[in-house]
Amino acid sequence: MDTTRFAPRTDRSCSKEQFVKKGERLLLHISNFRPSKCVTDVVRVFAAVRREVPSRLLLVGDGPERVPSREAADELGVTKWIRWLGQRDAVEEVMGCADLFILPSRNESFGLAALEAMSSGVPVIAAASEGLPELIRNGETGYLLPVGDVEGMARRSIEVLSDAKRHAAMGEVSRRVAIEQYNVEKIIPTYEDFYGRVLGHPVRIPQPFTPPDALA
Repeated sequence: MDTTRFAPRTDRSCSKEQFVKKGERLLLHISNFRPSKCVTDVVRVFAAVRREVPSRLLLVGDGPERVPSREAADELGVTKWIRWLGQRDAVEEVMGCADLFILPSRNESFGLAALEAMSSGVPVIAAASEGLPELIRNGETGYLLPVGDVEGMARRSIEVLSDAKRHAAMGEVSRRVAIEQYNVEKIIPTYEDFYGRVLGHPVRIPQPFTPPDALA
């Protein structure tokens, strides 16, 4: 994880006003919109949160669940507070703007998007599926709920968004965990050392080639 690229941002540095009005909170989901990502559950969680907390939702990505998620939003009457941004390369530009990251996936071997949110100082509400419990510290960097527990995810989201002190504390712990356990400058040497011990000799990962004229 490049914790410099994914870092907390101020409202001004991320132009948060392009997504929310004053006093509103910003929820975010990023995925490939496969059925296993449960994007319609994200919309349902948001609909419940919106009834208690003035907020908006950003959905970043594209795939089979885009249309069903729009249909769910229409059915729940929250379409006007949701923006489907499609694919974005520089997701860090919106990640740092979010107040909460929602990831209710049924299948998530690790949860890179959740780690990117944590590195950005954003608490995560997620399903306790596959690799996510290894990454997310329940009650410290966010909350883990059973897969499909939309009501529980909404309740925890409301709790975090309604308590500025708890929200700030979770954001700080999330950022610290990302830096201490997943920062690329720490992890790559650890892998090099491990492979070196397995192979019985030092291993160094080649550096990217830089053309001579680029050094001039």
